[in-house]
Amino acid sequence: MSTAPESEPRAPRPALVFDDPLDQQSSDDTDRGWGERPDRDSAADLKRFLDEKPPHHL
Repeated sequence: MSTAPESEPRAPRPALVFDDPLDQQSSDDTDRGWGERPDRDSAADLKRFLDEKPPHHL
């Protein structure tokens, strides 16, 4: 008589959440926008602006 090998215990599946997603705060709702840097060095910002400015904006 052969016996089937015991399978390893599976990880539990994440539970389904049926909450309204619009009730939750998203990362876009925060005061921090895209591309913002935590340091507010105005001289570095000016240098970056001048370095990245397209040629037709001189």
